[in-house]
Amino acid sequence: MTATAEHWFAGAWLAGARPRTLPAAIVPVVIGTAVAGHAHPLIWWRAAAALFVAVALQIATNYANDYSDGIRGTDKERVGPVRLVASELATPMAVRNAAFIAFTLAAAAGTVLSLVVWPWLIILVGIPSVLAGWFYTGGSRPYGYAGFGELSVFVFFGLVATLGSEFVQIHAVSRLGVIAATCAGLLAVALLVVNNLRDIPGDTAAHKRTLAVRIGDRATRFLYVCCIGIPFVLVAASAWWRPGLMFAMIAVVFAATPVRTVLNGARGRDLIAVLIATSRVQLAFAALFAVGAYI
Repeated sequence: MTATAEHWFAGAWLAGARPRTLPAAIVPVVIGTAVAGHAHPLIWWRAAAALFVAVALQIATNYANDYSDGIRGTDKERVGPVRLVASELATPMAVRNAAFIAFTLAAAAGTVLSLVVWPWLIILVGIPSVLAGWFYTGGSRPYGYAGFGELSVFVFFGLVATLGSEFVQIHAVSRLGVIAATCAGLLAVALLVVNNLRDIPGDTAAHKRTLAVRIGDRATRFLYVCCIGIPFVLVAASAWWRPGLMFAMIAVVFAATPVRTVLNGARGRDLIAVLIATSRVQLAFAALFAVGAYI
């Protein structure tokens, strides 16, 4: 394989991992760890392990989604980023194996973390997270096709990932942790909502009944605005007892453009820019919230 071919091959697999979705995995770990670090010394290797698990699960889910949608043919008419199976850039078995490898790496790191922190953690959190990642579009009755993807994202990339990151540090969860988890979950849902908003025409044709397909274009746009806006409302409401959280309000600057674009009726490829901007909102909010929570 030539250097050019190797570069193209690596680029295709990187695109298949959907790096623009990774903030959904990074944000809850950053926020949850910062909340724990406010009053307790942080155990940094646990934070790193939690981050590795979250990112590996996200990548595994993305490859699993690529595989399942690809073999069903629901990715043939896409506006968004490249899909490995649908575009015939990789065989279905290769993509499935990549998903299994990523799931295995996440499970291995999660098992080590659980054995050190609390052995039941792998059963209560780890196994459900892996199953949720696979059956989002996998299996005979994928829940992502039935409109439950947003709920799953809120639970696993909001509540579970954030509170789990706090728990591995201090063996407890706090009121601030619950607020942080809600914010992280809603921002992660916003990423999925705008993705599904873009794909309404194709998903409708493929009989993929996502929440966006079920509630329609207008309601989906309103849902996106709520998912972006509510975290800032929660931060403002919580600032009376944790003034440092007001740092997170600075991220409103990043949220203005994607919200305006969605409300102005952007469709198709124009929503790809909104997807990128939403990732920036997530990262900016996480960094600023973490600073405010930590101090």
